[in-house]
Amino acid sequence: MLDLDAPVSGDLARLAEAYRVSTTFEDWRGDEVTVLTRTVVAVLDALGVRLEVEDDIAVELERVRLAPWRRLLPDVVVTVQGEKDDVAVHVGQDAADDVRVWLELETGGHTDVTRGEPQASEELEGATVVRVPFTPPADLPLGWHRLCARVGDGELVERPYVVTPARLEPPAPGHPSWGFMTQLYSVRSQASWGLGDLGDLGDLAWWSAAELGADFVLVNPLHAAEPIAPMEPSPYLPTTRRFFNPVYLRVEDIREVAYLPSTDRAVIEWQAEAVRPLNADPALLDRDEVWAAKLVALEAVFEQPRSSVREREFQAYKAREGQGLLDFATWCTLAERYGLPTTRWPRSLLDARGAEIESLRGELAGRVEFHCWLQWCLDQQLEEAARRAAAGGMRLGVVHDLAVGVHPDGADAWGLGPALATGVTVGAPPDAFNQQGQDWSQPPWRPDGLSASGYAPFRDMLRTVLRHAGGLRVDHIIGLFRLWWVPQGAHPSQGTYVYYDHEAMLGILALEAHRAGAVVIGEDLGNVEPWAREYLTSRGILGTSILWFERDYEAGKPKPPQDWRELSLASVTTHDLPPTAGYLTGEHIELRDRLGLLTRSVAEEREVDEAERRSVRHQLEDLGLLVREGGPTEREQVEALHRFLTLTPARLIGVSLADAVGERRAMNQPGTSDEYPNWRLPLADGSGRPVLLEEIVTSPRVRDLAKAVRPEDSR
Repeated sequence: MLDLDAPVSGDLARLAEAYRVSTTFEDWRGDEVTVLTRTVVAVLDALGVRLEVEDDIAVELERVRLAPWRRLLPDVVVTVQGEKDDVAVHVGQDAADDVRVWLELETGGHTDVTRGEPQASEELEGATVVRVPFTPPADLPLGWHRLCARVGDGELVERPYVVTPARLEPPAPGHPSWGFMTQLYSVRSQASWGLGDLGDLGDLAWWSAAELGADFVLVNPLHAAEPIAPMEPSPYLPTTRRFFNPVYLRVEDIREVAYLPSTDRAVIEWQAEAVRPLNADPALLDRDEVWAAKLVALEAVFEQPRSSVREREFQAYKAREGQGLLDFATWCTLAERYGLPTTRWPRSLLDARGAEIESLRGELAGRVEFHCWLQWCLDQQLEEAARRAAAGGMRLGVVHDLAVGVHPDGADAWGLGPALATGVTVGAPPDAFNQQGQDWSQPPWRPDGLSASGYAPFRDMLRTVLRHAGGLRVDHIIGLFRLWWVPQGAHPSQGTYVYYDHEAMLGILALEAHRAGAVVIGEDLGNVEPWAREYLTSRGILGTSILWFERDYEAGKPKPPQDWRELSLASVTTHDLPPTAGYLTGEHIELRDRLGLLTRSVAEEREVDEAERRSVRHQLEDLGLLVREGGPTEREQVEALHRFLTLTPARLIGVSLADAVGERRAMNQPGTSDEYPNWRLPLADGSGRPVLLEEIVTSPRVRDLAKAVRPEDSR
């Protein structure tokens, strides 16, 4: 039997390496930790490798070694434009002269591939298999091509061959572009139905561009949540990352509303009147109440006939999104009928490709169509928000946010099958800010599942999110290099890293962003190796620089502005920290102490924090951004911190809208769920009074903070 409590060693370590499962890692204090056998066995199990006794290890080692020799072509090839890479073709020695390989180009036509001499051989079940290198041309166009092979008159084998850009074009140098960063649901107007919506996004984008000179607005992930109550409040725990949450629809902006009969129009007005008073309510946001009202209204609009052209547009949208949209709409329909979690569903409905699903889809076709229609409406309103941003003069426009993963009981977990792992969740090891570690309860991508699918689920997700985006922020972008897998039931500290083909994943991300004309910002905070940041920079992907974290830790002082990264989005704070007004008073320490998230004493934590904030204040004074005499006001400190950002070479500057209105409360406290009202706070001033969009556009405080990052002569 395996000693599950022993550190990993020997053949098990070699097997883990073959599956890119880490057996050691460096913790946040710089110490090397060896992973326990029980963790590695559980992670390998999630990758389809079952180990019950010691002898199983040798069997699995041989299986993984021979796997490439059993395939004529690799599952997928992702390369960089301009580079020559050989493709390994494995074929029986007797048929080596009969194998032909070519490329079918995405835009049409084909090109032959240069054949090399066999390089190696392997005995496989009594036959000799040889490895023959084929070299495609280096000057292939960007895109998703098809690598084709045929042995004699045998079956045609096709695999994706993806040519990606060597580097994305980052924002132009010079005076940095700036924009607001906000949680859209919290930004309400008098026209909102209790939550900020896509109409509010369009207004915020146009106004901040036309009157304040903003070049982008960065919003939280708009991914879809559950279609029934209770709706998950965290935008970072969606049911799918490919499609959007219809709670963000501005009902009145759907074209068919204008043609509704008066009785149906009254239904919409009644629903709006029921929830509009929530806009001025300082209480926690109630997504369930808002969605219940919108759902009734949207069902009424859906029943209104569409013009023949509008119907053709809808059908074209469905054809473009294909099976993925149909699966998502089916899952929503099943969730409405049977509830959640999916353990309530008949077992036959848990297989998204099962015969029972196809039968039920026909029975519930009208409701499935309704959920497809909601996504079409969202697509149109996202397009309109992007158009308004451009009309206001934004150079980038709306920057969307891509969450790390999805809900374990959501639409993607149901519909993507082997692309996602089961029995493990994504998290983070202990670090200085979250000293207990984190379990985000999300199923990770399976590296082998992504490869077997030709990265199609990843590509399709990116295409949908990027369609109307000027940029994409990728939360925890190190997750495209490696993710911390936590076996179910284990403490977050008892996980290990699983590594991905980052060149393939970042290449595909760069290709889809290039096609969309979008910039990519990687949230690369925390424990990120320097080489990973260097690789991101080499591909034109921006990093994230937070003022409080930009320190020279050896010297014990903040980095001077000239030492900040150029290719980055620089900001004072982020949604995982309190707004600056709250951070300046150390409120985050008291909060984490109350929630039991500290491993050091409050006194020690406060001493370290106060010393760091004091060193930042002295830096601002030395640069002439704050006066030493007297006590600067909170507002003066917030503005000085933002003026500091303009002294750095960062290409983008992000200004939290919460900072602009004087909010003090953290929108999210990492490491908590029900202990803190994460993602449920309305945008408010320092006293907790809700601030609506109409007040924001006339606020001197907001304008002064915008002026701090945008000199008058910058345009």
